[in-house]
Amino acid sequence: MAAKKKEEAASAVATVRVTQIGSPIRRTADQRATLIGLGLNKMNRTRELKDTPDVRGMIAKVQHLVKVEA
Repeated sequence: MAAKKKEEAASAVATVRVTQIGSPIRRTADQRATLIGLGLNKMNRTRELKDTPDVRGMIAKVQHLVKVEA
């Protein structure tokens, strides 16, 4: 019974799709590190991440380098 609830809760978690559209060349070290933290380190790479305040903050820091789809 508990396993079903965990599966339902896991599937109900909102996600956000983030695609890198800008190059980290000539960017500050913290912006490069943020891209790596998001799992993006090459152009046009896409990751599906949990929609949490932490992830939203990271996206806001490099918003000029990524495209976000809900």
